[in-house]
Amino acid sequence: MPDLLLEILSEEIPARMQAKARENLRDAILKGLKAAGVSHGTATAYSTPRRLTLHVTDLPEQTPDLNEERKGPRTDAPEKALEGFLRSTGLTKDQLEVRADKKSDVYFAVISKPGVPVSDAIAALVPDVIRGFPWPKSMRWGSGDMRWVRPLTSILCLLDDAVVPFEVEGYASGNETRGHRMVDPTPFTVSGFDDYHAGLAERRVTLVPDARADEIHKRAKALCAAEGVTLIDDPALLIENAGLTEWPNPIIGEIEDAFRELPAEVLQTSMREHQKFFSAKDNTGRVTHFIAVANVEGADGGETILKGNAKVLRARLADAKFFWENDLRAIERHGFEGMAAPLANVTFHNQLGTQAGRIERIAALAAQFSQVCGIDPAIAQKAARACKADLASEMVYEFPELQGLMGRYYASAAGLDPRIAGACEDHYKPLGPSDDVPSEPVSVAVALADKIDMLAGFWAIEEKPTGSKDPFALRRAALGVIRLILENNLRFRLSDPVRIALVRHVYLIGQRDAKALGAPLFDAIEGLAGGEGATAANREAFEQAVNQLLTPGSGLAEAVDPEFEQEMRDAVTDLLNFIADRLKIALREKGVRHDLIDAVFALGGQDDLVLLVKRVNALQAFLGTEDGTNLLAGYKRAANILAAEEKKGALDLSAAEGVEDDKAETVALFNALATASPLIDTALAAEDFEGAMRHMSGLRGPIDAFFEDVIVNADDPGLRAVRLTLLMQIRDVVDHVAVFSKVEG
Repeated sequence: MPDLLLEILSEEIPARMQAKARENLRDAILKGLKAAGVSHGTATAYSTPRRLTLHVTDLPEQTPDLNEERKGPRTDAPEKALEGFLRSTGLTKDQLEVRADKKSDVYFAVISKPGVPVSDAIAALVPDVIRGFPWPKSMRWGSGDMRWVRPLTSILCLLDDAVVPFEVEGYASGNETRGHRMVDPTPFTVSGFDDYHAGLAERRVTLVPDARADEIHKRAKALCAAEGVTLIDDPALLIENAGLTEWPNPIIGEIEDAFRELPAEVLQTSMREHQKFFSAKDNTGRVTHFIAVANVEGADGGETILKGNAKVLRARLADAKFFWENDLRAIERHGFEGMAAPLANVTFHNQLGTQAGRIERIAALAAQFSQVCGIDPAIAQKAARACKADLASEMVYEFPELQGLMGRYYASAAGLDPRIAGACEDHYKPLGPSDDVPSEPVSVAVALADKIDMLAGFWAIEEKPTGSKDPFALRRAALGVIRLILENNLRFRLSDPVRIALVRHVYLIGQRDAKALGAPLFDAIEGLAGGEGATAANREAFEQAVNQLLTPGSGLAEAVDPEFEQEMRDAVTDLLNFIADRLKIALREKGVRHDLIDAVFALGGQDDLVLLVKRVNALQAFLGTEDGTNLLAGYKRAANILAAEEKKGALDLSAAEGVEDDKAETVALFNALATASPLIDTALAAEDFEGAMRHMSGLRGPIDAFFEDVIVNADDPGLRAVRLTLLMQIRDVVDHVAVFSKVEG
């Protein structure tokens, strides 16, 4: 069975596009083969900086005969409908079939497509794939309309050793390709994949991207070992270099002493971003060497290439050193907080004010979290005001990915408390599900404030994630809040800071005036206009006012516009639900049942996340036991009976008054509920959820016995009312722990 070899040779393909291009080429060709009914064996795509290649094995000689059925108009449809159907199928009326279809007869066309040589199918398919290739960016060159990521050079297409003939905008397929551009660019003829693969290797082209990456990594480590240094692994840079070279040749050089005192991350970032160089460190952790990956082997062992790279690197590192020294001089002149002064003129978001205003809001929230984190509010606020200062630095302007990290370096250089320096770097964390979570209390307070302010701000302006779109990474921020709380075991009601942050944003972005907010609240927060220059008294008054807001009977709630009150209630609930959804996903990934999370959330007021997770875990453990399973079944039975009765209308249980049910099982269940209920409530109040579950498990036997031997819908109205009342007690007692109607099973 023949193999297909397709190569599209062009000028250099950007390294970042190559992996997706391999996938797209493979998928497009296989999709076309499938549509033609063509089976195949393995299909493997390859790439180098100048070529995309696909090798498909075990193709048939001929495509199969295909019969396509197409449903046409009804037999009594207008003549023009039939004429259009005939034109689309290429058949005549006498070639159609008439079949019964529901209420009338319908024309059907059976179109036979005889098989063709598979080479013909490929010749028809490949030009369409090339013309419609989905490059993120492409260019048009020459006088034609051909578009490709870079100008094409040639197209090789073979079925075994025979050329599959076709033409794409003047480029005819053939059996020739070229080797390394600088080493052996002369065209050579290919007779199949093995010949192609070996011919490229002879001409200094390694076809397989992973093989190029492995070669780079292996040789770079060996060079570092010879110099007594350690290669700093960088998987993304390794893939990029494999996409930049066809015959990689790593060479190692030393970084000049004048630059070695720069922070290691600055050296590493500058070399990676500008030169695509790897970094190597000595046993003290200083970056002392660079590894460049050349695309050729120099005649002098790479010495000339190394000197050229070192010269370019010197200029790049001189820039980095200039930024570093300028930033340190600015701190020396104006102080560390003075570095942040330009942020008053930097817009965070056109509806959410400046970066300086955001910093003040973070500082106010950080002070609120200081008690939870067990720190002085003053240091929490000082850290919050310092945490974004490096955004105004020259270094972060040049290398945005160093934000936070440079804040730590600059805060340390300014002599600030190490906890503040740590918060500058760590308050952005966690950035993802595998990222470390800060544990130092100052960092935790600032990180929580940063993320909650972000969430509240975008909620206030109705910029919420929709579907797969989340341009402001709010899902990541919510997951960060969850992990910060749970992994640091922080106990507080999340609704409090969320409510405060939302009200502050609604006021600051000018959506409400004094009348809507109510005079007491307006007076309390007027000092926070713009989020800047607020005093501690302003903040304390504001937080007290917001905590009273929406609290009936506080006096303040009655002074607020009812529409605004409801709007804020809805906004707080909506944002908490969003965070709760992130929590469900995070817990599901750890094996926690989603229905149990819903059952606990349904209790209401479950915004102490540490307590919530503790309750959910205890509930899951309990329902995994025989007692838990049977109690759930008994609860469901009681709830179903009550639901059926409630459908008939409001339950009238007045007939139970003065009636005693002396049935032993009824008495036993009544006594068990009377005993268990206060014990469960006491355990819940003490946050002893395992204890609450133990007391619930004691209800299993009496409930089982009751349903086994007692008829709930007794003929006697009094007994029936007594027993329905007992079922309501079962439901109420169990629902103190979680809303069991939400539990599946």
